[in-house]
Amino acid sequence: MSEEAKNNQKPGKDTNEQIEIRKGKLADLQAAGKDPYRITKFDVSDHSTDIKEHFEDYDGKTVSIAGRMMFKRVMGKASFCNVNDRRGSIQCYVARDEIGEESYADFKKMDVGDIVGVKGYVFKTKTGEISVHAAEFTLLSKSLRPLPEKFHGLTDTEIRYRRRYLDLMTNPEVRETFEKRSEILREIRNFLAGRDFMEVETPMLVENAGGAAARPFVTHYNALDEERKLRISLELYLKRLIVGGMERVFEIGRVFRNEGVDTKHNPEFTLMELYQAYTDYNGMMELTESMFKYLAEKVCGSDVITYGDHEIDLGKPFRKLTMIDAIKEYAGVDFNTIETDEEAKAIAKEKGVEFEDRHKRGDIINLFFDAFCEEKMIQPTFIMDHPIEISPLTKKKPSDPRYVERFELYINGWEMCNAYSELNDPIDQRERFAEQDKLAAAGDEEANHTDEDFLMALEYGMPPTGGIGYGIDRLCMLLTNAPSIRDVLLFPTLKSLSKEDQ
Repeated sequence: MSEEAKNNQKPGKDTNEQIEIRKGKLADLQAAGKDPYRITKFDVSDHSTDIKEHFEDYDGKTVSIAGRMMFKRVMGKASFCNVNDRRGSIQCYVARDEIGEESYADFKKMDVGDIVGVKGYVFKTKTGEISVHAAEFTLLSKSLRPLPEKFHGLTDTEIRYRRRYLDLMTNPEVRETFEKRSEILREIRNFLAGRDFMEVETPMLVENAGGAAARPFVTHYNALDEERKLRISLELYLKRLIVGGMERVFEIGRVFRNEGVDTKHNPEFTLMELYQAYTDYNGMMELTESMFKYLAEKVCGSDVITYGDHEIDLGKPFRKLTMIDAIKEYAGVDFNTIETDEEAKAIAKEKGVEFEDRHKRGDIINLFFDAFCEEKMIQPTFIMDHPIEISPLTKKKPSDPRYVERFELYINGWEMCNAYSELNDPIDQRERFAEQDKLAAAGDEEANHTDEDFLMALEYGMPPTGGIGYGIDRLCMLLTNAPSIRDVLLFPTLKSLSKEDQ
């Protein structure tokens, strides 16, 4: 943890003294019958940004605003303060002769950080600043803890992630990011509603955490005295709904994978999966390309967006490239000429690609793509036709059963989604699960396991189906130009503090 974080999280002598002073002020208020915590409501008529952006409509109008006081300057019989609300900040002019001597005395004792309500009329000061001329000034909640010393633009990332309320309180751009995240989710739902998809919810605590190559979190269900897992995917339950005849379903929900943390991964994250009967992975490509373009236009105002140093065009047709052709282009290796596992391992050794003894030709193809191609995919690119070894839930390509009808979309070097022509052959699916069981028995903690109930559902018959999963957090990173997944998660996963650092 940084020194700034330690200094601001662990109360020092000055902080403790300020807390005691503020508690004393609260006690005085309570003794005088002015306990702010007894106030149950305050009617807000307007917000700061609306007033400032439409001053002509508000000039001279009486308004009622509320928020956190972030600045105060007392000047004899008249004072100024800034109040932050959910939309922004606005200056308030507070005069003794206007609000009364007793109220003005109370105002002067208020602290930066207090929650206040202001009623008054809108005007423009001599310096041209749009303000509220207070007629009433009410303390709504007492802030007993002073804001961090550097609250004007809190920069320490450890404090920002661990004490997100301080981050939101002091950095307006952070609030804007999460407002945009909310807009992204709203527009995804609007887009899918326009295509007649139904939103559903499926279990988070499951017996069999399948649908992805990931290590689950394991817990114990006391009421049933059984082991349960937190889901790693939404897939297998949503496919059961396709079997049941729902035809077009989607879910946006949290999934949990017991893995590391970095700028693109958090063990608890938001996934969206959707399934559409009577289409295939080509249908999922069309839907994805249309949705990304739609979201960019709605949320960012243009289908050309900027992420870091890259200008990314979501308006042009997305490039389509098979995984084999991508490796040939970027690594100079043609796996069309490499037929056996032994040949694949030999070329991997030659090119310095690390692999395990259990890996087969298809696994090594995937390792080559990760090593040589992934980071090159800056503009939107569909990588298609993956090896069957890494795709246990996907239909084989009729033209070459070593590969499957699957694609991943890459933008900015990131995997943005993963889609299949879904495997609906229960006999083939049982064989694939059996291979996954072997991998699990050999020590692969990310392997799938046979799910008998899901197989039973397939035996009743599932129509040809296209399915896809999107990492919502990564999508939010892309559309908000956020450098880390932690910047788009309100409360990212962090290591617990020791008692000394708390």
